[in-house]
Parts: sequence; C-alpha cells; structure tokens
Amino acid sequence: MATHFKIGAAIEPDSIDSPADAALLGAQFSSLTAENKMKPGEIGVAEGQYNFGPADKIVAFAQAHGIAVRGHTLVWYFSSGDWSEAPAWFFAGDPKDPHYRDVVAARLARYVTDVVTHFRGKVYAWDVVNETISDDPHQVYREDSPWYRALGKDYIAIALRAARAADPSAKLYINEYSTDDPVKRAKLLSVIRDLRGQGVPIDGVGHQMHISIDWPPMSHIKQAFDDVAALGLENQVTELDVSFYSDPGECWHNPHACLPDLGNPVPDDVMRAQAERYGAVFDLFEHEPSIKAVTLWGYSDKHTWLTSTPVPRTNLPLLFDANLKPKAALWTIVDSSWRP
Repeated sequence: MATHFKIGAAIEPDSIDSPADAALLGAQFSSLTAENKMKPGEIGVAEGQYNFGPADKIVAFAQAHGIAVRGHTLVWYFSSGDWSEAPAWFFAGDPKDPHYRDVVAARLARYVTDVVTHFRGKVYAWDVVNETISDDPHQVYREDSPWYRALGKDYIAIALRAARAADPSAKLYINEYSTDDPVKRAKLLSVIRDLRGQGVPIDGVGHQMHISIDWPPMSHIKQAFDDVAALGLENQVTELDVSFYSDPGECWHNPHACLPDLGNPVPDDVMRAQAERYGAVFDLFEHEPSIKAVTLWGYSDKHTWLTSTPVPRTNLPLLFDANLKPKAALWTIVDSSWRP
C-alpha cells in the first residue's frame, strides 16, 4: 500500500532478538517506537544518570534497516506501585522552599535536554508531553500530575522549549488519548493555542487511538484530525490498536463493569468486524494529508497490553497473529477490495 505517512510499530528490545520478528519488522514497517524504553521511568535512573542501553538497541536496529524512530515519551505523569514514569528524584525537596519550583524546572529542562541530545539526529519526532489533559470536566490540565503540582501548566512549555533547543530538526508532539471526544479535544486545543500564544514550539498532536471494533464513530475520529489540521499542525496516530471490547468507561475503575471474555477461538463475526474497522480507519488516514505517521501499539497479537488491561481476557488487536501471520485486518489495509 502506497501512503503519504509512515507505518510504525511499538516494540521492546527483545522484539528484535528473534530472527523471525526482526525480519517482519524490517520488512513491514517504516517507523519504530520504543514501547517503554524511552520513558522517564526507564531512562531517568537518577538526576544526571541515564540508562540509554535498551533504547539504543532499538535505534541501532532501526538505523541498520533504514527505519525512522519516534521518541516516546519525555514527560508523563503516570505512577503506579513500583512503576513510575515521573521518578521521585525530579520532585525531591521541600515544596514550601521558595526555590523549589526553580529546582524542579531545572531538573526537567536538563533531563529533556540530555535525552533529546543523546538521540539527536536519530529520532525524527518526540512525544514530548504525554496525557496532560484532564478527564475531569471541571479541569483542563491533569491537576493530579506531580508535574502540575510542582510547576503548574508551565511544565509543558519548559519541556517543549528544551526539546526544540536540543534538536531543532525533531518534530515535537503532545500525545493524548480520547481526542475523538469533543469536550476533551476542546481542552487540548485551548492548551495548544495558549502555548503558541507564548511562542512555545509544537508541531503536532499524537492521537493514541486505542479504539474498538465499534467505537468511536468514524466521524468523531475525522473531526479530531480536522480540528488539529485547522491550526496548521500535523497529526500522527501514535498508539493504534483495535480491541474486541467496547467497554463502558467505568470498566477502567471497576473490573466487574468490563465486558466478558469472548473466549478462544474468537467468533468469526468479531474477527470480521475488526478487519472492517481497520479498513475503515486506514481509508480515513489515506484521505487525511495532515497525517504524517500511523503507529501500531505493537505488531503481533503475541504481545499486546490488551490481554491484561483493563482486565485479563482474550484480545487480538493487531495486524499479525501470534505466529506472525497476516490477519484479515492487514489485508483490508493493503488491498481495498477487501473493504466492505
């Protein structure tokens, strides 16, 4: 399929240890994203100390195969148990100290500068800030973020400016989920307008697009791209997969609200619906000139976060099956005659 955008996959370093997996990635994708190994919790060992090895392995593979690399992600609020993408060392000190804010801001700027400098010329685009918009209808920014608590909304501008200075050639993105939701998207667009009004560099919006076989409506997805393009910005789809389950929102907080496991084998009509959904979204992508890349959140059904999140169950959301064989979902993309 000839497209005007890169086709990407998110991978881990062990994805390229298998000759079969490496061959598939080298042959089928023009962009790679480190699923986890470029996140702050992986790279930011301590202030001024970095673990670049796993990410460097992915970058080296990509360079050897003529594949572009997206950077994901420089700043994220997420923290759960022992897993934190906002390491505590960033926020060490007394928030009541009058110099505390400046200290945290300097740590953030240094971290972004050091990481982007390390990968300068090797990463063509960065998700600089990830998931900064609140789902609370009464908030614009995610105010429970440790970054927001320490620096207010300014952490976004600090990170973007540092990234631009460290590598002026890299494209800079804000990455967000549920951009198809008009209320959340309106908040995101207001943040972007505020940033641009301050002269903060930003090149585009990353749309995660963890969608399902029947949600959201295609018109909502298209509107998200159109609204971003209307600002003169690029669009990238950064984390695409198509779940079998259109769970209610409360599923993420209450596992009992999640839809039941379809079992294995998955019914044929569900697999067909998934294939048709992939065909429909790629047909949309092909007609959206502002889209510069589409990245799958994985590449094979043998490794996907959706088998355990939000609950453990059968889910096969990608284009290649667990044996690396192309699924009907892939054929609907590469051959339009498969589309309904």
